[in-house]
Amino acid sequence: MNASPRHYDPSRRRFLGTCCAAVTATGLLSQLAQLRLMSAVADTGSPLQPAIPGTAGAPQSDYKALVCLFLAGGNDANNLVVPIDASTYAQYATGRGALAIPQADLLPLAGTTPDGRQFGLHPAMPELKAMYDAGQVALLGNVGTLVYPTTKAQYTARSVPLPPALFSHNDQQIDWQSSVPDKGFTSGWGGRVADLTNALNTNNRVSMAITVAGQNFFQVGRSVSQYAVGTNSVPSLTGSGTGTSVNGVRTAALTDLLTAQNKNLFETAFAGLTKEAIDDSAYLATVVSGTSPFQSAFANLNTNLSQQLHMIARLINVQQQLGLKRQVFFARIGGWDLHDNQLNVGQRSSGAHATLLNDVSRSINAFYAALRTISAENQVTTFTASDFGRTFDTNGDGSDHAWGSHHIVVGGAVRGGSIYGTMPDFTIRGPDDAGSRGLWIPTTSVDEYSATLARWFGVSATDLPVVFPNLGRFAKPDLGFMATS
Repeated sequence: MNASPRHYDPSRRRFLGTCCAAVTATGLLSQLAQLRLMSAVADTGSPLQPAIPGTAGAPQSDYKALVCLFLAGGNDANNLVVPIDASTYAQYATGRGALAIPQADLLPLAGTTPDGRQFGLHPAMPELKAMYDAGQVALLGNVGTLVYPTTKAQYTARSVPLPPALFSHNDQQIDWQSSVPDKGFTSGWGGRVADLTNALNTNNRVSMAITVAGQNFFQVGRSVSQYAVGTNSVPSLTGSGTGTSVNGVRTAALTDLLTAQNKNLFETAFAGLTKEAIDDSAYLATVVSGTSPFQSAFANLNTNLSQQLHMIARLINVQQQLGLKRQVFFARIGGWDLHDNQLNVGQRSSGAHATLLNDVSRSINAFYAALRTISAENQVTTFTASDFGRTFDTNGDGSDHAWGSHHIVVGGAVRGGSIYGTMPDFTIRGPDDAGSRGLWIPTTSVDEYSATLARWFGVSATDLPVVFPNLGRFAKPDLGFMATS
């Protein structure tokens, strides 16, 4: 027997329509929220505020900033920090093969690690080496994403949970920037730090989380949104203007449309967010205007990375006018996924990887010099992050995806001139190799590395587990490379 046909009465249709509208509203509002990448008002309900009176230049004594420099693609840190003592270098040269940097070219670092080994920097980084010698740079050995501390035996037996999708660019970038590899992504650790410290800021007009490299996972928070700016200027609406010019008339008409009363929820939300984006861009453009005071520090540098750090320096220079005592910045340099052509045959200290390292060295040095001119070097800490390290052995003329990597921390508050953490045993298939090619199992977790930075930034010990839920699983919530204050 056939079932009776359904009869849809108008009330049922209205009910279904309302449900669909609710689902659509959720999705659309989620998309509208992405517009805040360009406006990023910390409190969108707040009235527009004028610039806070202040003097450009030296920041307030209680100001602090974190600058995340992401090396996108996976830096081959095996050639960033290289053993130089005779026995360990011989092991390095054997394992690296065609990728080994000549021992005589390396830039020796003073001192030894606790196990007696000596290390040097890649020859393309003389500026960074000088900063290390001056105590302004610390190096972190063998850092990576971990769910729990993991030994080779545990890795082989899969007796502890491991980060999912190890060796995958997208997944490991998310895990590095979220510091919660065993859960689905909801926020980045930089965003969570911003959420906890934003109350220290006195102006909600411009977000404390500023990216000069586009949208990222690191700065995603619950209440603080990313604010995206360009490398040379603050973004503005194309074709906008003032007065009676064509662009001025066009801008006035757009303003009338955006401020008009509207009964439609989505049009009202879109108009409000769009107007905030335009207003905030104009506001910041007036604060960051004129000739940069850091031209001499960045002279002869025209790479994208140097331009990103130059803009960050300019934004730090006006932090008093912005009413910000805490800021979190994000910069990015790509090109590190060097499966081939990593270095030049016959000149192994040069090539694509050396060019990238030299850019990092020169740009960081210029950034630090710029900060020194406004006495901000002790209040700004720059640190590197990357997808993962790369295989110790070579695939011929490049390296492949691996796990643990070495990192750089720069600033006047850094206890520099030392290598922190534990450098791996450079034995292929040895105690630190997760495979057969030198995939170093991290001996320091991203959680420990990041928590040390967050604690210096002002996150209390009781709040650290809010930012880093897995931190209690690891032995060193403070690695000691930051001075306490």
